[in-house]
Amino acid sequence: MQNKPRFSCIAVAPMMDWTDRDCRYFLRLLSPDVRLYTEMVTARALLHGPAERLLDFDPLEKPLALQLGGSVPSELGRAAALVQASYSYDEINLNVGCPSDRVQSGRFGACLMSDPELVADCVTAISDSWDGLVSVKTRIGIDDHDDYAFLSDFIAPVAAAGCDTFIVHARKAILKGLSPKQNRSIPPLKYPHVYRLKAEFPNLRIIINGGIDATEAIDEHLRQVDGVMLGRKAYSDPYFLVELQQRYLGGFPGAVPTRHRVMQQMSEYAQARLQQGGRMTNIARHLLGLYAGQPGAARWRRFVSESCRGSGVGADVLLDSLEMIRSPA
Repeated sequence: MQNKPRFSCIAVAPMMDWTDRDCRYFLRLLSPDVRLYTEMVTARALLHGPAERLLDFDPLEKPLALQLGGSVPSELGRAAALVQASYSYDEINLNVGCPSDRVQSGRFGACLMSDPELVADCVTAISDSWDGLVSVKTRIGIDDHDDYAFLSDFIAPVAAAGCDTFIVHARKAILKGLSPKQNRSIPPLKYPHVYRLKAEFPNLRIIINGGIDATEAIDEHLRQVDGVMLGRKAYSDPYFLVELQQRYLGGFPGAVPTRHRVMQQMSEYAQARLQQGGRMTNIARHLLGLYAGQPGAARWRRFVSESCRGSGVGADVLLDSLEMIRSPA
């Protein structure tokens, strides 16, 4: 007989060009407790760029983790100190999983798996400047190094440096020859590697990621590890988060959010964001999966996509779109 889940942690993955503040606000309306992550922000960008624009968020988005990219411990430590001084994130996550050429050229992301001692130094630098949780998001391996021993040998020194939470995408990363998109589907999933990691390091919190899109799969993973991170499923079918909130995260303190109510709330949010310089196109693009599988969804999605283009579009267009769902085909 299998053990019951030990710790139900549900998270939405950091996704470049997707999980910006507009997206996170929207997802938070669907689940008050799922853990959200920012897009990756490099330590260097925070130290030499518009830190306030990169780090600012609405308090409603919490619990919220900041994903940092970098491989220079001193820079990561300074970036963590900046966050510590002014921003109330719940977690700093170090990216050791992104396989893109651009990330590799800066010597961070998945290529860092080949240097666990450097990753350990990076974790130490962040921890020395940051009072909150420090986690690492990684793959099970890189290129030809995808046996379990490689993964275990990577985790051990990083855990010894003080990291007790690892988010593991259960695919290896192919650093040459595959695009980031291909790296999300072509390397085969090896969930048993992640399960074995939890068995070998029972005191670590292990969160599994990769190809998870159904509650049946989540149930099975939570019998083996401490949590599950969703990626594309949370974006293509965001209302799935409502089901996850009810099933794993204690339900809702009040009424269960309906899709229509969420659209009304997003119209109110969009009005405020437009006054701050936000763009309707950027806000609306995150909403397009909300009615996935519902009657009239295609018509509604087309209306939102077409009506929110260009400048001068107001937030009322989101309320107008509800007629596409209410009216007969």
